[in-house]
Amino acid sequence: MRLNLTAAFIFCASVAFAQDNNSYFDASIFDRTILVKKEDVSQDFDTSIDLSLFEEDSLNGFYFPESEYDFIPGEVNFDEIKDRLSCIENIIPLHYNERVHAFVNYFAVKDRAYTKMILQRRNVFFPLFEEYLKKHNMPEELKYLSVVESGLNPVAISRARAVGLWQFMPFTGRHMGLHQDWYLDERMDPEKSTEAACRYLKQLYNMFDDWELAIAAYNTGPGNVRKAIRRSGYKKTFWEIYPYLHRETRAYLPQFIAIAYIMNYAHEHNFLEDNLEYSMEVDTLNISNYLHFETFANQVNICLDDLQKLNPGLRRNVIPETAKNYPFKVPVDIKTEFETNMVAILDSASRVGKKELEYLARNTVGSTYGRDKVVYKVRYGDVLGKIAQRYNVRVSDIKKWNNLRSNTIRVGQRLAIWSRDGYSAPAPAQSAPVVVSSANGAKLYVVQPGDTLWDISRKFNNLTLAELKQLNQLKSNDIKPGQKLIVSK
Repeated sequence: MRLNLTAAFIFCASVAFAQDNNSYFDASIFDRTILVKKEDVSQDFDTSIDLSLFEEDSLNGFYFPESEYDFIPGEVNFDEIKDRLSCIENIIPLHYNERVHAFVNYFAVKDRAYTKMILQRRNVFFPLFEEYLKKHNMPEELKYLSVVESGLNPVAISRARAVGLWQFMPFTGRHMGLHQDWYLDERMDPEKSTEAACRYLKQLYNMFDDWELAIAAYNTGPGNVRKAIRRSGYKKTFWEIYPYLHRETRAYLPQFIAIAYIMNYAHEHNFLEDNLEYSMEVDTLNISNYLHFETFANQVNICLDDLQKLNPGLRRNVIPETAKNYPFKVPVDIKTEFETNMVAILDSASRVGKKELEYLARNTVGSTYGRDKVVYKVRYGDVLGKIAQRYNVRVSDIKKWNNLRSNTIRVGQRLAIWSRDGYSAPAPAQSAPVVVSSANGAKLYVVQPGDTLWDISRKFNNLTLAELKQLNQLKSNDIKPGQKLIVSK
């Protein structure tokens, strides 16, 4: 009798857990942040597998009830896995070796919670990936790259500031047509980022004519793959240039192969596919005005979470006023309610929080909203404060835009400056040098505010910086306004 009660208790706990997590959108989709540790290319070749990629990507905050049915098998026979991989190999080679085997063991045995989470999410995203890969006539197995990149998390952000299902860096994302500003980041949009990832992977394949090298280049960049090819003596395959790649990239393709295996042979490793998530039926509204998520959700009686997860690219829970025909995804079952009261609903949702968000958008440190980009080349004597004053921005903005950790800049460095609309930096004054004559007939220059020795030497074509310091017996480049310097030999 005691055994029966215990079994009943475990069953009830399992049912309760399932009921709490059986909705299409598990909140954990957006709570996780994949943190990727970048390794230095100068490290010595090491054939060991770096599993630190996954150490911070755990589900410590979730409760998984123990079950007598969740038997965890031990490490699987090497030859058996190799044979299974050969059965699913299609266009991309799925080579099997000790490095791949270590990752298979990791996903199948050591971190089963992570693998279960991927299995729960795959029905949401894999159909989308397959649709776009088929559209571009690309291998379907490339869909597993998103698992390696982000764990199928549309809002994952790495330490290097790569974002989304496909982990686009800011520059690469903009290059592939993904818009990014304070309100919107299309790298988080599943459809647009998948389209961009397909085009980028096809470009990489056209560069190397090899899918393994294209996958490696997706992780580390085509330049680093070319460098590894040169260092290897112009070898042609991933495994031949393996020792010359970044440590993270050496683990990247083995992870891809291991994920491809696990996604196809989950049942053989006793993964129970429960609490699966599926795509919600959606309708699309084309919005061309400001819209506040929470107000809209209250008006049509739906959960705010559903709107957030259907529109992950909108970062501030609003559609900005500048949007033109923005495709706003909503659950299909609100269509009748919306069409009946469309004018009133849109009017209410267009009033809340507009001024406050507009102020934040324009004044948050590092914001580029409503600004035009210019590139400034650092000159001798420049400091961040002087540059910020010239363009009417803050030093903290310049540091944020250019990922600067200190105020140190160097001559010739190019800085991205986002100036406000209609503001143009004043041109440097072209006034004639202030020159006086001394009693012995020598010409003297009176130092003006902001002057540097380099600037002064350039005002007098026949004078170099070294000569200017020698004439005035200067041991350093320090000068002060009002100081008189000899400028004639």
